[in-house]
Amino acid sequence: MSDITGTKKIIVPVISPLSSWLTKMTAILGGISLFINVIVVFSSVIFRYAFHSPLEWAEEVARALMIALVFFGVATSSGKGGHIGIDLFLGLLPNSIRHYVVHGTRWILVCVSLGLVISSYNLVEITLEQTTETGMPLALFYVPVFIGATVMFIATLEHAFQEDKKIVLRSGIGVICLMVIGYSCQILLPDYTALPAVFMFICFILGIIAGIPIAFTLGLSAMVFFLSNPTLPFVFFAQQVSAGVDHFVLLAIPFFLLAGAAMEVNGMSSRLVEFIVRGMGKFKGGLNMTTVLSMAFFSGISGSKLADVAAVGGVLMPAVKRTKQSNEDAAGVFAASAIMAESIPPCVNLIVMGFVANISIGALFIAGIVPAACLLIILLITANIFGKRINVADAYPVLMPRKQLIIGATVGLLMILMIGRGVVAGIATSTEISAFAVVYAIVVGRIAFRELTLKATIKLFIDMSAMSGMLLFIVASATSLSYALTIEMIPQKCADILVSIGNNHGAWLFLLVSIIILIIFGSVLEGAPALIIFAPILVPIAIQLGFHPLHYGIVMVFAMGFGLFSPPIGLGLYATCTICGVTMKDVMRPMLKYQLVIFTGIILVALFPMVTTWLPNIMGY
Repeated sequence: MSDITGTKKIIVPVISPLSSWLTKMTAILGGISLFINVIVVFSSVIFRYAFHSPLEWAEEVARALMIALVFFGVATSSGKGGHIGIDLFLGLLPNSIRHYVVHGTRWILVCVSLGLVISSYNLVEITLEQTTETGMPLALFYVPVFIGATVMFIATLEHAFQEDKKIVLRSGIGVICLMVIGYSCQILLPDYTALPAVFMFICFILGIIAGIPIAFTLGLSAMVFFLSNPTLPFVFFAQQVSAGVDHFVLLAIPFFLLAGAAMEVNGMSSRLVEFIVRGMGKFKGGLNMTTVLSMAFFSGISGSKLADVAAVGGVLMPAVKRTKQSNEDAAGVFAASAIMAESIPPCVNLIVMGFVANISIGALFIAGIVPAACLLIILLITANIFGKRINVADAYPVLMPRKQLIIGATVGLLMILMIGRGVVAGIATSTEISAFAVVYAIVVGRIAFRELTLKATIKLFIDMSAMSGMLLFIVASATSLSYALTIEMIPQKCADILVSIGNNHGAWLFLLVSIIILIIFGSVLEGAPALIIFAPILVPIAIQLGFHPLHYGIVMVFAMGFGLFSPPIGLGLYATCTICGVTMKDVMRPMLKYQLVIFTGIILVALFPMVTTWLPNIMGY
């Protein structure tokens, strides 16, 4: 009998059924939290506008449900192994070492989850007797954090034991040795006040190199900081993690994700994409041009670039293969189009940018339209020049009836216009508009196409709660790390250096340095944490140096997106390659032309602020 069998017989049969059952429970609870939240926000808007009687408790309940959604969702994702990290550096290690490092990262996930369990339990204890302004028990905000962390701990523990016994034990001992070394340093250097910051920095670097999922790399760095800082109670760890998603405005993220997914399930996406293919297919490079246009349309619905790539790629890649086009070239177009679409509302990163930098989200939505249109045009030209002609009959051997196609495309476009009109006119907040988008996508899609069954709808809410939890847990962990950085005065020190660069060498050099910083950190971090960490530092400096906040904000979002979807370590490009069924090394050369074009466009947007500020000025922002 092999070692791995022995390990599974001793440990996994005890943990695995429990983990599986708990994951199913959190999946259901997450789906219910998302469903109730849509109802609460939608009802709040109806009561305020139709009956002139706002629901005073709605926002507070929505925030509590938001925390529940995030931590039930991330627990579900952990149970399913849904987190991703950068494995580029692991390829440089010998095979004999790599297995232990990879498995060591599983133990790190166990440690971070356990730390969150302990910290959140303490937080629940502290808040048991406290209430909110409306009389709601404050502990209700933090109980889901404890439950989600507990399920996450059990799930990560199960994954840690699913390996050869030798690897499990040796990697575990290696992680324990690192802990002992850290603890010994703390005892031997009690007067070295910078030690927590040093530990935090080391954990961040090692986490990235070892391929630990981004959310857990950020969480590990923050957790180690709180553990090693004797002046801060460990309960601050869970408090800051939950505070990172305790904001009504961030509800727009899961709502827009849900609306985009509903469009995909009920057939709106496939109809809209086929409609574009049949219109653009007669042109040279028609399929690549379809990718660019489809990414632009779907960015105005789903809000998430990875969700856009998944939705459009799922529909278009079969057509790419049927027409014998290059999968690698198609992946390059998807990545470049995703960067272009970073500033098309209601992009998740625009919402995060507005939230952390205190910029009007509606104004950012409007400011991003013209720059995105400029990048869209140059990408379409590039796709036309380098693309090949296709036969639409090859792409779609069975064509959908024209009437169904037009109805489907019209319904999808009306949703885009509804979102855009709501943002531009200021009729409602981005969160409220996103709730309307969800109801529209589900109700109208059901009436128009009858493809969204009750079973599919339930699955939709459960899947999107898990996806939202995974995405927003990154935001939560980044917020916790950002708090630790603030305690150490690191943002202020960085600000002093950057202000000096701007004052001594010119504001435009500061802008260039900002772009480089965001490209680098956008590649190793998912977009949101890069913005959460750097936007509060960079935006005030940019304003001080004379840059318009809307112009600078859009440039930051573009630069971050460029890093996210660029080789060799862009997380977004990894996901794009997976969806397109290609490898990173095969994509790098075909996508170079698209990357150069999009980078040139970003520099032009940075150099000419009028491109960004013109439309907001007309709209009164």
